[in-house]
Amino acid sequence: MPTYPAIALVDCNNFYASCERVFNPKLQGKPVVVLSNNDGVIVAASEEAKKLGLAWQPYFKVKELIEKYDVQVFSSNYALYGDMSHRVMTILERFTPDVEVYSIDEAFLSFVGFDESKLTDYCRQIKETVARWVGIPVSIGIARTKTLAKLANKRAKKNPDYGGVLNLIDDPDFIQHLKETDVSDVWGVGRQYTNLLYRNGIKNAYDLSRANHKWIKKHMTVMGLRTVYELNGIPCITMEYEPATKKAIVSSRSFGKPVTTLDEIKEAVSTYTSRAAVKMRIQKSAAKLLSVFLRTNPFKDIPQYHNGCLVELPVPTDSTTELISYAMKAVEQIFKSGYEYNKAGVMLTDFVPYDRLQLSLFDTENRIKMAKITEIMDQINREFGADTLFYASCGVEREWQMHRDMKSPHYTTKWEDLPNVNAGQMAIYQQEKIDFFKVKPLKD
Repeated sequence: MPTYPAIALVDCNNFYASCERVFNPKLQGKPVVVLSNNDGVIVAASEEAKKLGLAWQPYFKVKELIEKYDVQVFSSNYALYGDMSHRVMTILERFTPDVEVYSIDEAFLSFVGFDESKLTDYCRQIKETVARWVGIPVSIGIARTKTLAKLANKRAKKNPDYGGVLNLIDDPDFIQHLKETDVSDVWGVGRQYTNLLYRNGIKNAYDLSRANHKWIKKHMTVMGLRTVYELNGIPCITMEYEPATKKAIVSSRSFGKPVTTLDEIKEAVSTYTSRAAVKMRIQKSAAKLLSVFLRTNPFKDIPQYHNGCLVELPVPTDSTTELISYAMKAVEQIFKSGYEYNKAGVMLTDFVPYDRLQLSLFDTENRIKMAKITEIMDQINREFGADTLFYASCGVEREWQMHRDMKSPHYTTKWEDLPNVNAGQMAIYQQEKIDFFKVKPLKD
């Protein structure tokens, strides 16, 4: 049987909560939760908060429990989390050139040509370096396949005896690890498949690894069969070093307050169009279709209305200017007064590579000028921060924006939010250390 390269999954523990703790050490050991947009649902929780049963609970339903146990609550600070994620991933690239960023808090590492006898210690060094340089705790699972690396990572995170690193390669307890992993915890096995497997006596990862291949393919398709192969140490899911090109890009948010005016709806849709266009340009695509939708809150006892408009563009474009102009026309078609709108959104789709655009003979747009404007705006916003330059149609006050009343400062992305350090106190502390360790001469 061929020997496959080792793969490790590095996963940041309770990432959002850990990011908040980095710049506020007083939070260590205390329950911490992070809320979703508009402070609606708890989307991240520290281990202490999870033990209180707070994970994925609506915030308004658990306020009493939060006050009782002095739980620290934060609104989502995506700018901070994104920057901290980038710092972690940059460190991982120092240890191996083969890094696949899987999500904001996870990455797969391939160790082709590494000395596997020292791999566990090497991954402990990775863990210690990330903790020392960024302050984020991570867990690492090592195996021959991505599915087994995921399994190892989850067990390393739950069992403190492993010190945050578990290597399943040549592990004498490998079979036991599979038997102690519920089939619902296997990567790629969702709720419906879990119920199917339970009904057929397949309870854990070991049972799944020994399941009949024909039965698995019939009931779980080829993807399920790949999972079985991966549990047996045969790689079927390859490393992906470049993010896959998206087939559609959606920008949508619930409003921070009910919106009733056409002007505010236009501001929101213009803003969402701008954000979607930036994401599209990053993958070097141009859109042929743009759709806009509006809706009221279906969970409130109010008059309900929802509608959308699909626009086929005469020429595929990545220009924010052009996309906003079509989005505004779409809004005017579907907007109706007399309703309290709760959400709006924009979707760009039917992409073509930007360098292969098929122009129209009767196109009247000055595309060279639009491309220059777009390039300059993107460059300034990358260098000085998002929305340093923005279109007037996006509005200035933006009272419709989602509210995040408990958001922490942008410690790493805004100059005015940089933490302050008292140099005087630090100097006194350093001097005390020097005096303490100084060797004094013996008296005569």
